[in-house]
Amino acid sequence: MRHLALALLVLTAPALVAQSPTPASTDGKREPPAWAYAIPLPPPAGAPASTPDTSMKQLPGSTLSFTRQQISDGFGPADWFPEDHPPMPDIVAHGKRPDARACGLCHYPNGKGRQENAGVSGLPVSYFIQQMNDFRDGLRKSAEPRKANTNAMIAIAKAMTPEEIKVAAEYFGKMKWTPWIKVVETGTVPKMVSRGGIWIPVEGNEKEPIGMRIIETPQDPERTEILRDPRSGFIAYVPAGSIKKGEALVNTGGSRTEACGVCHGAELQGLGPVPGIAGRSPSYIVRQMFDMQAGARHGEWADLMKPVVAKLTDEDLVNIAAYVSSRPPK
Repeated sequence: MRHLALALLVLTAPALVAQSPTPASTDGKREPPAWAYAIPLPPPAGAPASTPDTSMKQLPGSTLSFTRQQISDGFGPADWFPEDHPPMPDIVAHGKRPDARACGLCHYPNGKGRQENAGVSGLPVSYFIQQMNDFRDGLRKSAEPRKANTNAMIAIAKAMTPEEIKVAAEYFGKMKWTPWIKVVETGTVPKMVSRGGIWIPVEGNEKEPIGMRIIETPQDPERTEILRDPRSGFIAYVPAGSIKKGEALVNTGGSRTEACGVCHGAELQGLGPVPGIAGRSPSYIVRQMFDMQAGARHGEWADLMKPVVAKLTDEDLVNIAAYVSSRPPK
């Protein structure tokens, strides 16, 4: 296994029930795993517009207050904990109108990101730059055309100068990736809906079999979905036994792939320009492997990964991501 890459941005959208099956293929190709992409359904026709919430919001541990509009401002989003990160470059804090939204909006000022995009802190600078160039040059797309934030990243990459990309890469590259996702093996999961690409439990605490899926969801849905709390992480529910199965594939390759440590390092912490993958989002990891299988991602690193992921089944993707995400970053 080689690469799992840079980031995607969040766009607010309505809900999709998590157990909705992946659509049947009309051309013989495998369809993207619906659980990994979490595409929301469009709002019902004639749905009333919501009333804007103008109240001031607060977070535990922060002395600051923001409205929801300020929290989600694409060109100056809320920074709840300025003490948690170095001073942000302007492109990270404010972006550049009209197309380059602030990196800190979706990836947070600390680079942790959320389920629908990716964590970018700790990525090698050269790798970060390469992925932005791939977005800009039409080499990096999504196998799921409804993944709106991939299209947003393409527009952002085209709007940024090489110097702005370099500055953002250096800023996020200085911050280590630290634990952010708790991986839990289970046979059942709460029923979920997708809001903006994030799985949120439905009311009523109903549960359903996990099947061959990974369901990644915020530890505190309100603090993630509404307040964009950069200190509130995620839980990834994975099938029972998947971590051990994934360990065998990751460490040996089995008969279908290569050992991931060959490129990502013995403990999956990264190796030179190759990024670390330990403890990263399993949803993101599966999306990238599937995008490479489907031919949606090209470029220097993606082309090296294609033969590595070519023979992996949907179950293999689940098992590999479960194990990789369960490994502690160092």
